[in-house]
Amino acid sequence: MNKNIKNIIVTGSAGFIGSAVCTKLLEKGNSVLGIDNHNDYYDPKIKDARLDKLEKYSNYKHFKLDLTDAKNLEKIFKEFKPQKVINLAAQAGVRYSIKNPIAYINSNIVGFANILENCRHYDIEHLVYASTSSVYGANTKMPFSEHDSANHPLSVYAASKKSNELMAHTYSYLYKLPTTGLRFFTVYGPWGSPDMALFNFTDAIINDKEINIFNYGKMIRDFTYIDDVVDSIEKIIFKVLKKNQENFDCKIYNIGSENPVTLMNYINEIEMVLKKKAKLNFKPLQPGDVLRTSSNSNSLYNWINFKPKRKLNYGIKKFVEWYIKYNNS
Repeated sequence: MNKNIKNIIVTGSAGFIGSAVCTKLLEKGNSVLGIDNHNDYYDPKIKDARLDKLEKYSNYKHFKLDLTDAKNLEKIFKEFKPQKVINLAAQAGVRYSIKNPIAYINSNIVGFANILENCRHYDIEHLVYASTSSVYGANTKMPFSEHDSANHPLSVYAASKKSNELMAHTYSYLYKLPTTGLRFFTVYGPWGSPDMALFNFTDAIINDKEINIFNYGKMIRDFTYIDDVVDSIEKIIFKVLKKNQENFDCKIYNIGSENPVTLMNYINEIEMVLKKKAKLNFKPLQPGDVLRTSSNSNSLYNWINFKPKRKLNYGIKKFVEWYIKYNNS
C-alpha cells in the first residue's frame, strides 16, 4: 500500500491533465499544492470549473502563480517543503507556438528552469515533468521509442519540451536530482481543453459547423485516454528513488496507447457516439504538424508494470457524455 505523501506540488493544476492528476492524488489522501497561472490561452471558464472541483478537498491548497515568478515560487517551496513535484504547467499548442514563440520560451523554458532550481535547493525527492510525443518531430521509424533520436522537432513547442528533457538531464547529473520526463501521446478525455481536436470536432458536429481536416485527413495519431495517463503518473510518483552520489536517476518514458488510428477513424468514432455526420473541409498540411505518431510503451511497462489500456470508443463516449453535460449545466 502506498504511503500518503505530504505536500506534492502539481503545476498546471487547473489544466486538463493537472486537474485530473490532482483529483486522483487527493482522493488517495495526499496533500497537494496546486500552482496555475490561469492564462487566457483558451477560455479560463473551464479552468475555474476544474478548480472548483479541487477546492472541495480539504487537503488541497491552490496558488495562482506563473512559474516565471521565481521569487514567489520559491516562497511556496520554502514554506511548505514539498516532497515531490509533478510539473505539468506549460504553454501548449503546436500551431500557436508558430505565431507566438516567445510565450513558449518564457513558460516552458524559463518557468521550468525555476522549477529545477527549487527542486535542487529544497531537496525534492523526485521531479516528474511533462514532455510530448512532438519531440520525435520528423522521425519516420515507427513506433516511436525513447531509444530513438529526437533531435528534429518541427515546432517551437516541441523544441521547448526537448529543451526540458536536456535541462532535467543536466540537473540530474550535477545535483543528483531524480527526474522522470513523460512523452505524452495526444491525451484526450472529459474536462479536456477547448483547443483540443476532440473538443472542436464534437462542438462542430453538434452545432452543424464545418470541421477543417488538415493534410486531407491523412494524419495518424496515438490517442491516449486521460485515466491511463493519470494512473501512470500516480504509479511513477510513488516509486521510491534514492539519490546516489555515484550515479544519477534521469528517465524518459512514452505514455501512449500503442494503437494509432487515422484522423478519419477518430472522427467516425465521434459521429457514431453522436449519431450524426460531420461536415468536413479538407485542407493542406499545416506547418509544424507531425504526420504520424505511434508509441512504444514497453519501457514504461517494464518500470511500473502498467500500460495504457482504455479503448478509443470507450474514451470518446466518456468525453461526449461529459461534453454534453458540461455545456448543458
